[in-house]
Amino acid sequence: MTLSTTLVERTSSFLGTRLSRRGFINRSAFAGSAVVIGAGVDLALRPGTAYGAICSCGDSACGCGTTCCSGFTDFCCSVNGGYNYCPSNTVMGGWWKADNSSFCGGPRYYMDCNATCNCTTGCGNGFNFCDTQCDGVNCGCGPNGCSSYMTGCLQFRYGQCNQDVSCMGRIVCRVVACVPPWEIDPTCTAAVAVDNSTAEQNVACWTTAVPSPPCGSPATNCQVIGIVPSTDGAGYAVLTSFGKLFAYGDFADAGDQSTTELEMPIVGISARVGGGYYFVAADGGIFTFGDAQFYGSAA
Repeated sequence: MTLSTTLVERTSSFLGTRLSRRGFINRSAFAGSAVVIGAGVDLALRPGTAYGAICSCGDSACGCGTTCCSGFTDFCCSVNGGYNYCPSNTVMGGWWKADNSSFCGGPRYYMDCNATCNCTTGCGNGFNFCDTQCDGVNCGCGPNGCSSYMTGCLQFRYGQCNQDVSCMGRIVCRVVACVPPWEIDPTCTAAVAVDNSTAEQNVACWTTAVPSPPCGSPATNCQVIGIVPSTDGAGYAVLTSFGKLFAYGDFADAGDQSTTELEMPIVGISARVGGGYYFVAADGGIFTFGDAQFYGSAA
């Protein structure tokens, strides 16, 4: 047994007691490389050199104690315009869960979004990742620099999702949810992987809402809840849950609630035959517009 081999085993044992199983897998290859490439005696005499060599940072300018050097990938809502969903040019590659997360009051699920490959160079012979020049992403830190997790750095895949895609790029971000992955991406299987060390990781943009695709309509934010025709049928209006009215044709626009902070979302609209219209909120509150008269509410 060589000195390098002994150091690899000792380093692996040391890391295994301090890192999650997932983090350990991500770093173990780096540990072997650091020990084998370095001078064995030098590493033995200077503890910490091998550990420093495997500090996995999105930006080499960040210190090993920063978030960007923690070995974990950033949340998708941080790098995808606030949307907790896989960005364009990525595909869900696999998932794991953390039990007893306070953010979900039970299991919390994490889904890796791997970059798609524009070439298959590097894939094959049991290796499922294309060369880094083929996946169109760059390794770096999230929007808050060294205070963010990494993005576009790790070649890793649990593999329960999109199993028909045999060649993927690096992980761009992670979708986080309180519901199982197969309810978000039907290609995901129920084969369980667990990493409880991630249970309390969080970013400001994450919510408990079920992840949904980004909305292509900034004006409505994909929250339209109803449509109502004009009195003569030559027009109509659509309404959003945040009280914004969009009038078309000869529909008489008498205003809306979009500039008011609502206690509950709007859930319905009804036009009055003689003119005007009503909004109703989820708590039974009534809003009147135009000639519509107020007679009370259930709020």
